[in-house]
Amino acid sequence: MATYLMCKPSFFDVTYTINPWMDPGLGADTAKAVRQWEALRDAYLGLGHEVRLIDPAPGLPDMVFAANGATVVDGRVYGARFLHPERAAEGPLYEEWFRANGYPEVLTAKETNEGEGDFLTLDEVILAGTGFRTSEAAHREAEAFLGRPVVTLRLVDPRFYHLDTALFPLGGDNVCYYPAAFAPESLGVLREMFPKAVEATEDDALAFGLNSVCAGDTVVLTAAATTLAKALEGRGYKVVPVELTELHKAGGGPKCCTLELRA
Repeated sequence: MATYLMCKPSFFDVTYTINPWMDPGLGADTAKAVRQWEALRDAYLGLGHEVRLIDPAPGLPDMVFAANGATVVDGRVYGARFLHPERAAEGPLYEEWFRANGYPEVLTAKETNEGEGDFLTLDEVILAGTGFRTSEAAHREAEAFLGRPVVTLRLVDPRFYHLDTALFPLGGDNVCYYPAAFAPESLGVLREMFPKAVEATEDDALAFGLNSVCAGDTVVLTAAATTLAKALEGRGYKVVPVELTELHKAGGGPKCCTLELRA
């Protein structure tokens, strides 16, 4: 069972544009976002996972996307340094939470990175995205601090601006991903490293199907990614569908709301 850090979307809204999904003209329904987030939290609890909470802060509508707040490996916390000023204050708030909750090794990053949005941890390596939000220099900084090899993957489609919108780990040694989100050389790396990977369709990728959370043989997946759900079930995974349509308006899904605390 896993331990996750989450942040209730009490102040969720779409008031600025920092990715192609965000349209302030459409706004957002905060109450609906809270209900959908609560259903996601309850799904984790129902599966036996532990969920810890960080308090949301007014003026930070994207703080609900806890995955961006840090990367935690073997109890070490590599802090986030956000690219856009609209989210810059989130990084220190997450670091404060970790320091206040018994994590002695917390690194304030010098390089631009957006936590588990672009760092996805497997058994032997960390897959790291770049191209839109996280710098390659951050990959080297994370590798030195976290003590695991980091494999750089370049993203090329702005709709998939974080690695966790284009790929998610299936256990500790396999992945599911959308091929067209990656530069040719990075796609070659993925196909060499993961010959048994599950490849998603564009429709499922656009439905945030790659922004999923797998623990053991269970995948928590956005309900709209129906083709991917069938593919995963065909591989022996149990799929738990959730609705996060309101949070999709800001470019996030289940994984974006979920920061794994790896002891």
